[in-house]
Amino acid sequence: MSRIANVERKTSETDIEIKMNLDGEGKYDISTGVNFFNHMLESFSKHSMIDLEVKAEGDIEIDDHHTIEDVGILLGEAFSEAIGDKVGIKRMAHAIVPMDESVATVAVDISGRSYCNMNLNFKNEKIGDMTADIVVHFFESFASSAKLNIYGEVRGANDHHKAEAIFKAFAKSLKEAVKIEHNQIPSTKGVL
Repeated sequence: MSRIANVERKTSETDIEIKMNLDGEGKYDISTGVNFFNHMLESFSKHSMIDLEVKAEGDIEIDDHHTIEDVGILLGEAFSEAIGDKVGIKRMAHAIVPMDESVATVAVDISGRSYCNMNLNFKNEKIGDMTADIVVHFFESFASSAKLNIYGEVRGANDHHKAEAIFKAFAKSLKEAVKIEHNQIPSTKGVL
């Protein structure tokens, strides 16, 4: 079973192409025009073992909002396409990831319903060249289009460490949740 997706989206604000392989080796080729966001997606790919190619051009001369939001939407669509009928997946998983003085916890449920609850509390307006408050919106966009639940929180002092820990914890929890464990739909309803 091949769990691969190739998706594209072009709007008046962004032009994005994404290739995703859920059963990859953590290989990545990321270019969004937002350097810190590139770093977060590279970290996500490496720690989830999801092969990921993201080519995004957006109106970053205005700000990074449209690019990061639309990448989140399209990544969720790619994930939804790649996961397919969800037969046999573990479905729910969580991860706790430290990074220096910071620690992040993320739990996911590939439920077919979207919900996102993130408690990140960044101290600064920017993390590198990325707006800090867009991180929550990225996860909301991903959850909405992938139709999954994401719960996350992070504690720490350094915003870079906190952001990286939350992306790594998300990666680890998704890596576990997409594992094939059996040959059934993991729901008493019989559908996800």
